[in-house]
Amino acid sequence: METKNDPIGHAIADFVANGFSENITVQSDLCDDDVLPVEYLFRPKDLMPKIEQKALSLAKGRILDVGAAAGCHAYYLKKKGFDVLAIDTSPGAVEHLKNLEIPVQNIDFMEMTGEFDTVLVLMNGIGIAGELSNLPNFLTHLKSLLSKDGQALCDSTDLTYLYQEDDGSMWVDLNDSYHGEMQFKMIYKNSETDWFKWLYIDFDLLKEYAEKAGLKCELVKKGTSNNYLVSLTHL
Repeated sequence: METKNDPIGHAIADFVANGFSENITVQSDLCDDDVLPVEYLFRPKDLMPKIEQKALSLAKGRILDVGAAAGCHAYYLKKKGFDVLAIDTSPGAVEHLKNLEIPVQNIDFMEMTGEFDTVLVLMNGIGIAGELSNLPNFLTHLKSLLSKDGQALCDSTDLTYLYQEDDGSMWVDLNDSYHGEMQFKMIYKNSETDWFKWLYIDFDLLKEYAEKAGLKCELVKKGTSNNYLVSLTHL
């Protein structure tokens, strides 16, 4: 398996083979380096954040799991008897999911077609839009994947707190790009991605963009780290 540009897949394969692996290093253009423990990708439901647990409890019908990685969400739902399709751009993750006998496609979300009753876009999944200017296309495509009564369950994080002064005021350069736009690179051993864009968006702005795309945006649950879960349905 080629792992040079697939740190997630490389890390998943090591963890499955050995029961442990090094952490994945996450570099950012705005923050200090962080680490992603690979075992977190294999977390059972009871160790998932509450907003993920809530999303799984609301899943129904035919389900699309976007950015499935090691498949913790898809695996749980498949065991519950749901019709689940996972997608991921990591060849290593896709190979792992096939070994778990989870239906999976190695495809970019924006190229996906089909109709689903639930689309899961978790782990700050809205971020795959990349930047605010891409959000309308992302939401329009998401809408195209929903059945008549379908729902998308998505989470994001409001990064406003990073720009908040002690007195509660905000320091944001209005002439700069949206403050939730970031860039990341992921590294595991000798594997690393190129720099990629990721979008974090506050709820009010997401609701505004969703409605313009013909989607009703409802706040489902707030997390403990300025993150939140929403349900997107046809207006």
